[in-house]
Formats: sequence, structure tokens, C-alpha cells
Amino acid sequence: MTKSLIPVQTDRSIARRDANPFSFLQQEIDRLFEGVTRGFPNLAAFSGAAANLPRMDVSETDKAIQIEAELPGLETKDVQINLADNVLTIRGEKKSEREEKEKDYHLVERTFGSFSRSVQLPQGVKPEDVSAEIAKGVLKVTVKKPAPAQSKQIEVKSAA
Repeated sequence: MTKSLIPVQTDRSIARRDANPFSFLQQEIDRLFEGVTRGFPNLAAFSGAAANLPRMDVSETDKAIQIEAELPGLETKDVQINLADNVLTIRGEKKSEREEKEKDYHLVERTFGSFSRSVQLPQGVKPEDVSAEIAKGVLKVTVKKPAPAQSKQIEVKSAA
């Protein structure tokens, strides 16, 4: 006797689906992405404020740490850099306004948003060892690395 590999369903009721044949596919894709981003709140937040975060590259040589941030349209007055407890924080505010006046319409668009990005630096970085410049929408921050801590052997004397 041969056994069928196709499972037989005892309940023959037909489940009604939406009229749109792609709705089930859309529901499955949404379910998949909810499952993927569940453990990563920053990934799930990309649609909102996180989209305003500037892209940053951090590179390192034996003498310095170089941080480059894309800040299109920003000037020096729009950017703040702070160093506290070995954390370098770049803050800024993006503002833009566009106005068009034509014969049959008047359009005004305003966009604004603030951002903050932080980078953990090695112990011992001094504020005077940090320099920054902005040109063509790219902020370049150079942080000189602190000298490595030197160890010194301490002589142990016997008590008299």
C-alpha cells in the first residue's frame, strides 16, 4: 500500500481573501520586516527622525582619528561640536525655505530638523587636540590621539 505525500485537509471550508490578490503578499512582507526590525529599534526608526542623521565616516591612523560627516547646505554657524567625557558630539540644525510666485499660484515650502551624532573617543583626548572645518557640505573633524600611557616601575623600599 502506498502512502500519499500530499496532506489531506479534513476541513473543506474556503477562507475568504481580500479582493486584491497582492494584499496577502503585502501582509507577508510587512510581517517579515516587522520580525527583522523587532530587535533593532534604530533600524525600525529609519523612516522618521533617523533619516535626518548625517552619514559619518570614522577612520584612524596611528596619530589621529578623522571623522567626516555629510552636512549638505550647512555652514559653520549651523554646527556645534562638543567634547565631554571622551565623547565627541556633533549637533546641527538644517533649515531651508523655498518660495515660488507665479501668475496663478504662490508656493512656500519650509523644512527644518536638528540632528546629533556622537563618537566615543579614547581616554585622554584633550579639547585643544580637536580641530574641525567644513567645506562643500562635508565636515572634517581631526582628533589627535593622546600619547599612550607610560608605565613606570616603582621601587619598593623596606620599612625600618
